[in-house]
Amino acid sequence: MPPRNFKARPTTDFAKENLFNILNNIVDIGKSEVLDLFAGTGSISFEFASRGAKKIDTVELNSVHHAFIRQTVSKFGFQQIHAIKSNALKFISFCSATYDIIFADPPYEMPDIDKIPDSIFEHNLLKANGLLIIEHSSKYDFSKHARFYEDRHYGSVNFTFFK
Repeated sequence: MPPRNFKARPTTDFAKENLFNILNNIVDIGKSEVLDLFAGTGSISFEFASRGAKKIDTVELNSVHHAFIRQTVSKFGFQQIHAIKSNALKFISFCSATYDIIFADPPYEMPDIDKIPDSIFEHNLLKANGLLIIEHSSKYDFSKHARFYEDRHYGSVNFTFFK
């Protein structure tokens, strides 16, 4: 459980459960290499790890959040999680790895959320048949994006999938 002084907005348990139900039907998580951008509490990374993902790069800029993720990784022995302290948008631009699944949960009020998919595709961060998932508020509609796959809504949580 993250400390009370966290400024992150964790993905709700209801939304997370539904997200992983979808993922279980379209990808083999156990064979996946995952990138978790704007990791916050790390809960999405921990969920991927508990489901056997091969490798998880977790990117978080906030020092308190990053330290919490590292402590949790150590506490539970999640050796496949590599916690990276970095600005997620800058990480996209210098990352040379590719991933099967990229999950991005930027702050809902962050400007230019709609530019994240293009940046990820321009920097070729997804493997062939890879999946990008962006969590966002209802303010954004990605349905016209060339790589749009589908939208899912769970209360105030919206997931858009890109391929």
